[in-house]
Amino acid sequence: MSDFEDKARAALSNPQNVGEMPDADSVGTVGSPDCGDMVRMWLKFTDKDGKKVIDRASFQAFGCQTAIAVASMATQLLKGKTAEEAASLKPDELTGDLGPLPPMKIHCGQLVENALKNALDGSAPATPAPASGETLASSINQAKPKGSIRIVPLES
Repeated sequence: MSDFEDKARAALSNPQNVGEMPDADSVGTVGSPDCGDMVRMWLKFTDKDGKKVIDRASFQAFGCQTAIAVASMATQLLKGKTAEEAASLKPDELTGDLGPLPPMKIHCGQLVENALKNALDGSAPATPAPASGETLASSINQAKPKGSIRIVPLES
């Protein structure tokens, strides 16, 4: 087993910052409901020393285990960064301790990068999920044509 696989498995066994953030300042969503790979990222900002910095970041991901591992790492790395600093991060930087992604998994890092950029561009204002009722799973289900696979979250 490769070093990457070991680190990805460890990140998947205890992902950080998973879940909706009702008080988020912005939300970004990317992916395709047709193929099932989707990532949604929430950002909450605060003022620190006269700068607006990311105080918290959280995510939900469907379809790709590597995207879950990368998003977990990325949400930890974003804390304390300005929007400009966060926007300049490359996919290989967002992977944190996972290190470089194997070629067949690069798209997973790009999903996380694009969800972050979508949240940072200001075109996706935060809508608290509990009030709107829309979650990442429900948006996938709404996009599926009738008769397709439906994603149903399991209760733990």
